[in-house]
Amino acid sequence: MKVALIYPPPWKTPAPAEPPYAKGEGPPEGYREGDLDADFHQTPYGLFALGAQAMRAGHDVKVINLSSYPWSRALEVVGALGADVYAMSCWTANRRGVVMLARAIKERVSGASVIVGGPHVTPLFRELLEACPAIDVACIGESDVSFVELLALRAQGLALRGVAGTAWRDDDGAVGMGAPRKNVEDLDQLASPQDHFDTHIIMTSRGCPWSCTFCGAESSWGRGFRSNTTAYTVDAMQKVLARLPVKMLQIKDDTFTTNKKRVLELCREIRRRELSFLWSCDTRVDLLTEELLVEMRLAGCQRLSLGVESGSQRILNAIDKKITLAEIIESTELAKRVGIKVRYYMMLGNRGDDRESFGETLAFLERARPHEYVFSCLSIYPGTKDFRDAEAAGWLSKQAYFEGDFQEFKTPFDASPEDTRLMNDWFAKNSGLRTMHTDGADDFRAVLSRVGDHHAAHMDLGGALYHERDWAGAERHVRRALELGYPCPGLAYNHLACIAKARGDLDAMMEHFTTAAKLDPQHWTLIKNVQSARAWFKAEGPARKLPLELEVRHDFQLLERTLQPTLPGPLPTDFALWTGGSAAVAGEAFVKTPDVEGSQKSLMDRRKLRLLE
Repeated sequence: MKVALIYPPPWKTPAPAEPPYAKGEGPPEGYREGDLDADFHQTPYGLFALGAQAMRAGHDVKVINLSSYPWSRALEVVGALGADVYAMSCWTANRRGVVMLARAIKERVSGASVIVGGPHVTPLFRELLEACPAIDVACIGESDVSFVELLALRAQGLALRGVAGTAWRDDDGAVGMGAPRKNVEDLDQLASPQDHFDTHIIMTSRGCPWSCTFCGAESSWGRGFRSNTTAYTVDAMQKVLARLPVKMLQIKDDTFTTNKKRVLELCREIRRRELSFLWSCDTRVDLLTEELLVEMRLAGCQRLSLGVESGSQRILNAIDKKITLAEIIESTELAKRVGIKVRYYMMLGNRGDDRESFGETLAFLERARPHEYVFSCLSIYPGTKDFRDAEAAGWLSKQAYFEGDFQEFKTPFDASPEDTRLMNDWFAKNSGLRTMHTDGADDFRAVLSRVGDHHAAHMDLGGALYHERDWAGAERHVRRALELGYPCPGLAYNHLACIAKARGDLDAMMEHFTTAAKLDPQHWTLIKNVQSARAWFKAEGPARKLPLELEVRHDFQLLERTLQPTLPGPLPTDFALWTGGSAAVAGEAFVKTPDVEGSQKSLMDRRKLRLLE
């Protein structure tokens, strides 16, 4: 059976020569480039998980990312596919596109079934089915098993009704609901997305034992924490790393280090198998120890993203974060000691947030000094405590998400208009990724003394020495990183090229650039430097004594390219042929640089939105 897993556009976007769409069909009023989070266009991991399950069940599967496609092209694609089943991932930000594309599929593909799941569907499945007759089934919560059972019914020509963990529309139009679906306890029973898809994202666990007021993880995964075994996880890493051109992975568990013993075993198994790659993860500040962080660093961890949210203990208590300011600082210092870059995720507009707490947050950042931080404005998602409390207070309803054209409901929970304006004015000047702390050569020498002869620690020290104009020291440590198997040699040879240029040895510079391009070309800094050097030579830069600006960086940052199916790149001409496997990839272009993170959308004044009749 032909199964198309679609990540749809958020709304109708015209092609360059087309007129704009009518109000309510296109982007929200006042929408600006950058309002969508920088990671919005990344195909949700859940689609790859469902794709792997369906492929193991014997179905032909295509995963296609249409998230930035003009609406007319999106219609062409879904129509040409002619799939038996279309399944879409629905989030609050793309909920309107899901509904509009479901209607279009029904109009263009006779007999097709439309199934929708995702974090926006679980708390609003009844309202969604009532609002959109084109959607046949809504999957509630964890859908791996439910989806395969639905496909089995469809293959037998049976009605898509009665499956546990799903809801549907009966003949009389009433919404029917299956029995609750128990979560999969043994996650190793599920097919691995890494068997089929070249995604740099990996999830090794599901769920979070905590319940912050703004978070919908419990709504999606249920309460508690489950994880894959060490063997399953490292097998998946090993498979996908063999195919990925850049040896970097992003571990996107809600709270990676919930089970410290598990993470210790995982890191030691990575080293035992001699897997050489760099990775990042997200976690909490109260789940880190020095032993754990050392093992993580030696296994390749380069960046730790911490959900800090606020620098006011009053606000942390109000959002049920269950951490203290002292724990934040302690964990930050522990990570710095082993050379792991620390990124804080911060928020504006949480319950209780006001002028005083905002000032406390800015002062706390100066005290804690993370390497990076990024602010986002509170978005109230269905399924969260924030939504339930707002609904009970009478200023928000479920229908708002069907009647309003807003992207996400970004609004202060209870801040005054004056305090909201203060936070918005600051956010307008400070949105996106901000750099705060930079380690120096002495810091990295101390890291080496703690973690030992580690390739990435030598690379860090080499970069710091370059910026201190110690060319000999920089070269020595970069070369040592290469000797130890640094997993991104293109970045190391970029360093060596820049060192050679600083010494005036242009032949050596180009030799190192050439080596980098042959070994490991797909790094944003390397590409930019090579392009600059070529343009400089073409302009007779050496003879005319023109400046040549080169950059020495080796941040943990993937070169984001618009390649299907992970990002909305162009499709090959034969994309609609069903020959098994996922959609082919074609074309490439930059869509994100290392300094672009987060959404630039500020807090709305909820009083200006007509949410309740």
